[in-house]
Amino acid sequence: MDRTAELDRFLRGVERQAYVMARTMTGDPEESMDVVQDTMFRFVRRYARRPEQEWRPLFFRILVNRSRDFQRRRAVRSRVMNWFHGDDRPDPVDSARGPRTDEPAVEVAGQEAMAALERAMAGLPDRQREAFVLRCLEGMNVAETAEIMGCSDGSVKTHYSRALSALRGQLGDHYDG
Repeated sequence: MDRTAELDRFLRGVERQAYVMARTMTGDPEESMDVVQDTMFRFVRRYARRPEQEWRPLFFRILVNRSRDFQRRRAVRSRVMNWFHGDDRPDPVDSARGPRTDEPAVEVAGQEAMAALERAMAGLPDRQREAFVLRCLEGMNVAETAEIMGCSDGSVKTHYSRALSALRGQLGDHYDG
């Protein structure tokens, strides 16, 4: 198989997971698509010649970094807009709708749990949130997470443990682990 076909296969294989991860980290569906597209472009441009076994951690490291960049830009934009407009405008992310179900009670419970998780995750330090997303939501092992985050296995374990502890404390009734 030629390199282009291998890259296409790899990118198709991680596209959905990358979107979900970016959506979880940024909280913005449209920006998440841009983050994923930019990640793919940067990955192909910089790492296409690297051995295939290195692709996954490199790709997700770029994704984490691009998500961080988005969060920093959003924070600056928000501060600037608040200087001009105050803090009374509704947040468009809060009004976004997700997938629907036929059972309203199930949908409401799921929405409440997800909203509680998103609020709790937003309060975590960046490194703890990244470790939680990669380990728990994306199912990556400690070594993969460490490589993506650019830190040691021990740091991943510490960040993840602290994230879990903080989330357990904040989620209370919603936590079932």
